[in-house]
Amino acid sequence: MSRDYIVPDKTYNWDASRAPKTQSEIEAYFISPEIEALKKLICDLGRRSYSKNFNDGNGGNFSVKVGDNLVLCTPTMVSKGSMTPADMCFVDLDGNQLAGSRKRTSEILAHLAIMKRQPLCRACCHAHPPHATAYALAGIRPPRNINPETEIFIGEVGMAEYGTPGTQSMADKVGEAGVDHDCVFMLNHGIMTWACDIETAFWKMENIEAHCYTVMLAARIGGAKQVSAEKVEELRPLRRFGK
Repeated sequence: MSRDYIVPDKTYNWDASRAPKTQSEIEAYFISPEIEALKKLICDLGRRSYSKNFNDGNGGNFSVKVGDNLVLCTPTMVSKGSMTPADMCFVDLDGNQLAGSRKRTSEILAHLAIMKRQPLCRACCHAHPPHATAYALAGIRPPRNINPETEIFIGEVGMAEYGTPGTQSMADKVGEAGVDHDCVFMLNHGIMTWACDIETAFWKMENIEAHCYTVMLAARIGGAKQVSAEKVEELRPLRRFGK
């Protein structure tokens, strides 16, 4: 007997006609059940990220677009391994903080720069996974056509030239690279991934770190062997950009 399986759509969708406008409406939305659920998910992803050694100290940040001009994000100077829902912040697309008792991450500008340029981007994850970041520090793209998962879920990695973290100049570099690449290597800094939802963005972070790590391991035993061009072409239809 066959059974239909529906893949859950985890994209956060909002009703633009009911967008909060006044400060009191924004604050009410900030503590609504839907946003509280996202806060808890971000905290869970933060713990998972920290446990994988993707975030040194208080490094890294997460964001989710929850309105035409409204983004939920993580705070500055808080370890991703110990965040609570009460630590989260609301900002507009220019980075102005609208809600939250803690100060928003200074690097939110890089997240917003992608969201402004790429409509498919609804969530961003920034972290410093050691093996992928090693490639970013060296200014080298990891090799492609090695394994199907990386071709399907990451594709070509974007490269953003170094800029001082938290500045608009840095954000613009990441934003431009993020238009056509849902994984961006921020040179001499770390990694940014984006997707239609925050968990998928985090999965992409796991994908690229695993790829870089296993490529380095393969180098110790003779190097990874590339898949033929014909076989790689068979993977192209499987890739859904930004998903």
